[in-house]
Amino acid sequence: MRNKVKNSMVLLSFALMILFTAACGNNANNANNAAAVDTKTKVDLTISAAASLTDALTEIQKAYEEKNPEVKLQFNFGASGALQQQIEQGAPADLFLSAAAKNLKALVDKQLIETDKQTNLLGNELVVVVPADSKLAVASEADLTKEDVKHVAVGIPESVPAGNYAKESLTNAKLWDSLQTKAVQAKDVRQVLQYVETGNADAGFVYKTDALTSDKVKIAFTVDSATYTPITYPIGVVKATKHSKEAEDFYSYLQSQEALDVFVKYGFSVPAK
Repeated sequence: MRNKVKNSMVLLSFALMILFTAACGNNANNANNAAAVDTKTKVDLTISAAASLTDALTEIQKAYEEKNPEVKLQFNFGASGALQQQIEQGAPADLFLSAAAKNLKALVDKQLIETDKQTNLLGNELVVVVPADSKLAVASEADLTKEDVKHVAVGIPESVPAGNYAKESLTNAKLWDSLQTKAVQAKDVRQVLQYVETGNADAGFVYKTDALTSDKVKIAFTVDSATYTPITYPIGVVKATKHSKEAEDFYSYLQSQEALDVFVKYGFSVPAK
């Protein structure tokens, strides 16, 4: 009798061991399969975007990635002209958000952007900012010629759209040449803002949206919009993308009311369609 009980217990222990081993094996396989799926489906999207979009897109990124955990957004912020050249030279990019129509058009003309996946997404305004504690009386572009205004920061017109808009406006006012001795050129609009924030420039041309991000500067005046080309932010899907579906999904999301509300919160305008 004792032998039968002993044998039964041995058999039971053996059976339980087999079941436990099988269960562990299945769990391990499931974990491996899940990891394999995550690795396979995780997509990194690279978005080349104008520096002035930094704050709005950073907020949008959080919301989008929460809803789309299989996508990781990588932003390459900079001057639109520089980003255009990078894409022309083959730098990886899935979408391009420019602060000027001409930069996207240049890529369209070279057949580097999907022709049916491009649109004007946003608008903006050009303003002149001064340090928050500035006592300078600056209320117009003409005031920038005053003797007590020593340095005026402007983005490099050839590569920085905000700098090009500023040059266009100052040229129309016949002030561009006379301000060259005061000009401090910057690599992008955020550097212009930094120069004014740190007191390295007495005034600077930036977008309204940039001015609103800083408590170290104040808007001296809004540049007359009739003196420069309307500011538009076109967006396009890069033809060379290896993730067409994901790129087009994010392209569509940026045009959704949810995303546009974020842009408006940061001071951008939405052009009428």
